[in-house]
Amino acid sequence: MSGTSEGPGPAPATTRSPITERHIDRLGGALAERPPEPAGNPPPKHPPERTGPAPDSPAEQPAGPLADRAAELLAALRAERAEQATQATEYAMGRSASELRDYRAAFNAAHLAMAVVDREGTVVAANDALAELLGTDPAALHEQDAADLVDLAADNRTWHAYREVLRGARNRFRCTRRLKHPDGHSLWAEVTVAPVPDSSSVLLSIADISDRRELQARLRHLQMHDPVTRLPNRTLFFERLNSALEASTYDGGTGRIGICYLDLDGFKAVNDTLGHRVGDRLLSAVAARLTECADQAGYARSGGHLVARLGGDEFAVLVEDSTGTEQLAELARSVLEALQQPFDLAGQRLSVSASIGVVERAGAGTTATGLMQAADTTLYWAKADGKARWTLFDPERNAHRMTRQALSSTLRPAVERGEFTLEYQPLVGMADGVVHGVEALVRWNHPQFGMLPPNRFIGIAEEDGSVVQLGRWVLRTACRQARRWQIEHPDVPPVFVSVNVAVRQVWDSDLVADVAEILAETGLPPDLLQLELTESAVMGSAGRPLQALQALSDMGVHIAIDDFGTGYSNLAYLSRLPVSVLKLDGSFVRGFQYDEGGAHPNPADETIVEAMVQLAHRLGLTVTAECVETVEQASRLARIGCDTGQGWLYSRAVAPDRIAEMVALSPQKV
Repeated sequence: MSGTSEGPGPAPATTRSPITERHIDRLGGALAERPPEPAGNPPPKHPPERTGPAPDSPAEQPAGPLADRAAELLAALRAERAEQATQATEYAMGRSASELRDYRAAFNAAHLAMAVVDREGTVVAANDALAELLGTDPAALHEQDAADLVDLAADNRTWHAYREVLRGARNRFRCTRRLKHPDGHSLWAEVTVAPVPDSSSVLLSIADISDRRELQARLRHLQMHDPVTRLPNRTLFFERLNSALEASTYDGGTGRIGICYLDLDGFKAVNDTLGHRVGDRLLSAVAARLTECADQAGYARSGGHLVARLGGDEFAVLVEDSTGTEQLAELARSVLEALQQPFDLAGQRLSVSASIGVVERAGAGTTATGLMQAADTTLYWAKADGKARWTLFDPERNAHRMTRQALSSTLRPAVERGEFTLEYQPLVGMADGVVHGVEALVRWNHPQFGMLPPNRFIGIAEEDGSVVQLGRWVLRTACRQARRWQIEHPDVPPVFVSVNVAVRQVWDSDLVADVAEILAETGLPPDLLQLELTESAVMGSAGRPLQALQALSDMGVHIAIDDFGTGYSNLAYLSRLPVSVLKLDGSFVRGFQYDEGGAHPNPADETIVEAMVQLAHRLGLTVTAECVETVEQASRLARIGCDTGQGWLYSRAVAPDRIAEMVALSPQKV
């Protein structure tokens, strides 16, 4: 039999066959049943020790040579089995001790800082890496509170998760902590707490992630800052804006917030003429002056993040805890003054200006999107008002803009839905008071804003092009109505209908073909249709517009110039236009007002009107005076020689059936 080894190694092996005690007992019993051997044989040297009857025999079995041999084998087997048990115990104890020594060596030599903590949170063992990380000795960490070492009790959420791991209610917990080394430097550590398998302890491991955090910080800085000006970019600006809005709801500040949103005037020309390199230098110089203005005004915060470049030549200055609009206005004035000073850029001397939109309001109930929309709108106003200025947000003006936007988005489908209607205002002869014609005025029965006059939406229709579709509907409806009046009142002279035409209808559609088609469709004679165009649209017309007007005139349609006298009229050109009627702007007629004593307040207006009427008659044109409201005005206009009048003195714009009543009164005066 082999001896036991002194250290861990493979378990000792044996070559003996697996013979059990039961096998040997049975062998002894079988041999006892045999006849006794002949006399003279010597007795066995070591008689077997009997402990009881054989399993298969109820009585004491007689001893014999084979039984003695079986007992001998049984004793040897028992001794061998005892020796094997001893070897196994010594092997297991030796292996466990060796593995434990290996584990301890690996624990102490590991680069990862670790500590074994019991269920009470006390450090049982700490390795050298943890001691080095915390600037102390491993023995000094023994029996210390692990939570105090890495500040796990700093917030309730972290403390609760840590305690759950200690109680066994949670498998793992991880957090990030900023630790301070005894030598003064700080480091970022990732702390992990997890139970040790088949143990009542937990393992606390700490990884130094300072390099990773520094790299992340550098990447974030690059991601959040503009590479040209080094200012915060749009992403960081909105991040700070949202934080400022959240903070404005807490006590301790004014609860208000302001933005100066600016755009350089004519910056594209700098890039186009001098190149993008000079343009980038200009942007950097502008950024420096903006930052200086914010610093001098005391608005800058940590890192200068209140001044940002939002893209292109757009910048923004965020004022947290503002004291009112005057504070923002003063900042805008200082920015404009600073940017007006010339820039010296590597031999290039440049002067620029800026337009600034200023918004200031309470932070409560305000969103970042809403605030920037208001700032963008106000910046647009500053541009539209002439540039090189700052403009304060006006809620009333913005409401008008929003209404205009709402009308623009629904105007085109409104024509298809039949939301428009026509009213008609009489054109009355100044000499006889008879209705000679009517002007068709379109109204929009808007489902949200009610009945809208043409000055609320015609400008929008001209901008988006829907005036072509709307104008065609107006022309067809007015011609159909004029033809109906002619048929219903055959005994009176027919009235003509005057329809306003936008210049875009001449350019974007075949107006001549539209008029010819509608006249043929409705049966209205061409001489009963008058088309009105504004003075600015008619004067200086050339090419297609002039050809269209000439073709319409040749067709028999009358052409009238609306609001005559308000533009820069080329009177020499007027004689060559196919025009038959001048409609004097109402601003001249309003000057015909008389006071109670009969004195005329502005004789110059009357002189101008008289000269225009005489000029028109010399050119073979008829004259219509607009906005006639009093009998005195009508009398004086008639004496001057105006042919027809239009205004509230005669009638407001009314429905078609009221016009039918007026037509039926002819030839009586209205």
